[in-house]
Amino acid sequence: MIVVSAFYAVCVLPGTTFYLISNLTPNMTLNVSGYYVILLILFFYFAANPFIYAVKFDPVKRVLLRLIPFKESTVQPETLAAT
Repeated sequence: MIVVSAFYAVCVLPGTTFYLISNLTPNMTLNVSGYYVILLILFFYFAANPFIYAVKFDPVKRVLLRLIPFKESTVQPETLAAT
């Protein structure tokens, strides 16, 4: 949970700071390209979050593995006889 919380803080902090600065100083002009970089970081967080849960948390791993259909092989592997 620490990984998810830290990742959230790192990705959301620039957007929150940008929003706070733009509201506290309305006469100040902010770089629009910085806004798009912040959006890119937020989209990266939204896209990466499910993968973090899938890799780090065992209950999520178990549920996802049960969702993947697989066919058990009916052919038994051949055993080599000791010669």
